[in-house]
Amino acid sequence: MVMVFYGSNGKSNPVSMENRLEHQMKNQITYDIHLQSDLGMLYKVRLGLQNLENSISQLSLHHFKIQNTSTLDTFTLTINKTLPLSLNGDRWIEFPIQWPLKEALSVVTYHLTVFSRNILSERNVVHMTACICGTHGDTGDRSLLSPLQKVQHGEENESFLVTMDAVELGELDKIVLLISSKTDCKVNIKKLHVKEAARDYPIYVFEVNEEFSVDANKPEIQREIPGSFVIRGDKQKNDIDNNLNKERSQAGDVTEYIVKVYTGDKRGAGTDANVHIILFGNEDKSEVFQLSESLEHQNPFERGKVDTFKIKTKKLGGLHSIEIGHDGKGFASGWFLEKVEITDAARNSVYCFNCNRSVDQLIITLYMLFSTRISR
Repeated sequence: MVMVFYGSNGKSNPVSMENRLEHQMKNQITYDIHLQSDLGMLYKVRLGLQNLENSISQLSLHHFKIQNTSTLDTFTLTINKTLPLSLNGDRWIEFPIQWPLKEALSVVTYHLTVFSRNILSERNVVHMTACICGTHGDTGDRSLLSPLQKVQHGEENESFLVTMDAVELGELDKIVLLISSKTDCKVNIKKLHVKEAARDYPIYVFEVNEEFSVDANKPEIQREIPGSFVIRGDKQKNDIDNNLNKERSQAGDVTEYIVKVYTGDKRGAGTDANVHIILFGNEDKSEVFQLSESLEHQNPFERGKVDTFKIKTKKLGGLHSIEIGHDGKGFASGWFLEKVEITDAARNSVYCFNCNRSVDQLIITLYMLFSTRISR
């Protein structure tokens, strides 16, 4: 068993539970731990099993108590959990430390969704972990392949959900992946989505788009994935966008775009999911826009319909590509997108982006097919 302590100035190395004190009571073990003085005020502890061996027995934890031997400040917590939390599952638990007169952070359940091509077919030989990092620390290395939830298979794509509890991380900024395998294989990962289980937004998107060649005889692959963008809920996003656009309008830097989205006219083409879009120009790229308020229809993205949206953003220059996708919410989340047309009245231009394919919980990039000038 090991512990990792987090303080206002950083975190400790894993502390092995070896220095037991002699005075022990039944079912109680006391350890003498010396931490670096530069950790600052401790605010959380991660406690768990360093590895999962077939011979290891389950570890039942009932109570935790820590005392600063200099100040005698004491923190106690009732745990009542058994590690690992499930068969071959998460072997770590985290909890905040609440010192006297200090406000503690809370424990949050995070949902991490993995979008890939072939991980599920290789899961019996591949070992993969993710460490989610934010402004309040990280989760440590957590298993991504056991247990899995909401598994979805497609012809070329798949996705699955991993749940993990951690002391709240604040704003997320990167994920560190570790991949190893018992046999030589290739693992194709498209992207990762992370959000709090109790909230629909924000969704942190980490684009990977890489095929990893895993060699069983070489060290595990480590890859640091920075955050790509954040999908925010309508109210949260609108408040941010309104403030940004107000500042840009005062500086004369706002451009309005008219976005026409054509949903295919075939069975199952529509979607009830939340659709978002990013515009890329030769001068800049836009923020993420939720396409929720169609000018024509109360329920957008129905079969054979065209929905029009108006968005305002900074000046992007001539458009060359877009990213469009959805979050997979709703009863019917599959979506057949025919094309997207974007009008930039300020530049007298209409840009056409053809798709003619299903968008199954993916963010796809469409490149401009052609542009035309607006007749005046």
